[in-house]
Amino acid sequence: MTQLLSIGELKKSARQNSQMAAVVHTQIEKITLKEASNGKPFYEVLLRDESDSMTLRAWTDSNAFESSAQRKKGDFVAVEGLFGHNGSFGLDARGWELYPLPEEAVELLLAGSPDRRLLLENAWEAISEAVESIQDPRLGELCERFIDQYGARFRRSAAARGNHHARRGGLLEHTSRMMESSLALADVYPELNRDLLIAGVLFHDTGKLWETCPPERGFGIETELRGELLGHLSIGIELINALWRELPKEGWELLTPPSEDVRLHLLHLVAAHHGQLEFGSPILPKTPEAALLHFIDNIDARLEMFSAAYESSSPGEINSKPTMEWIRPLGVAPVAALPKHLQETIIQKKTDFLL
Repeated sequence: MTQLLSIGELKKSARQNSQMAAVVHTQIEKITLKEASNGKPFYEVLLRDESDSMTLRAWTDSNAFESSAQRKKGDFVAVEGLFGHNGSFGLDARGWELYPLPEEAVELLLAGSPDRRLLLENAWEAISEAVESIQDPRLGELCERFIDQYGARFRRSAAARGNHHARRGGLLEHTSRMMESSLALADVYPELNRDLLIAGVLFHDTGKLWETCPPERGFGIETELRGELLGHLSIGIELINALWRELPKEGWELLTPPSEDVRLHLLHLVAAHHGQLEFGSPILPKTPEAALLHFIDNIDARLEMFSAAYESSSPGEINSKPTMEWIRPLGVAPVAALPKHLQETIIQKKTDFLL
């Protein structure tokens, strides 16, 4: 029976099956006609959906070659074929072909799965509630203006091209988890400027709206010229300054701390959030809020990479090997996490025994 799967589900299922029939609704991010070492042409097709990406190759003696020749970058397609896992080479596809997706299927694909839609709505709500709780009117108005002007673009941006949250909506996921972490830690350390921390979390990666943002109808993580030439830290600083100039400033001279100090401290959070000069920050974190922002950014990115490593491995692989594949940004080959202690199960078993 042919299953309709996302790319992420397909990769995971393929690792557990020698061969399985499946169909995937996806978008062509890149399609290139290449030449093999024997001189024969083949198509290399990079496909992406909300969950992941995959690369397939169509050789001249296959039906896939003819169907690939009729497709172009940006096309929404169904990929149908037999899939399995080929050791260190990853996903293996046989007898596959591309078919154009009807418009109703495209709309469903762009909207995302029900679970995905719920996750992103919850993330948006968490960020919106945090912004609404800001007491400093300057930071509150700045954040609300950003959401009003750039909310749609923010909701579809990816957090990176690779490594972590590299998917449509990934920046929203990453920012909301950081927001939850920062608010929890602000309760532990009440001396922190909570309003500044919320604004810093919201704005820290806003430059990625021009560095890793898919189009309105697409999943490809694209970089605009602004992102390519300036990078997301510089763009984030520019964005804060541009929005700050638009704000009504009546009565600001009566507020404390001084408005210029507020602006500079927020800019420092964005500039320093990579934490180290060799990682792109023009300045090291020099305030408690800047240090905390850097740490929670790093924590969420790293935990996402561990989660992705576990998700891409089958239970059999996780349990049969001491380590998984090497994850370059982590600098380690992850080990399976220790399961939580199931106290409730143990109590129930004891109760059953006594009965």
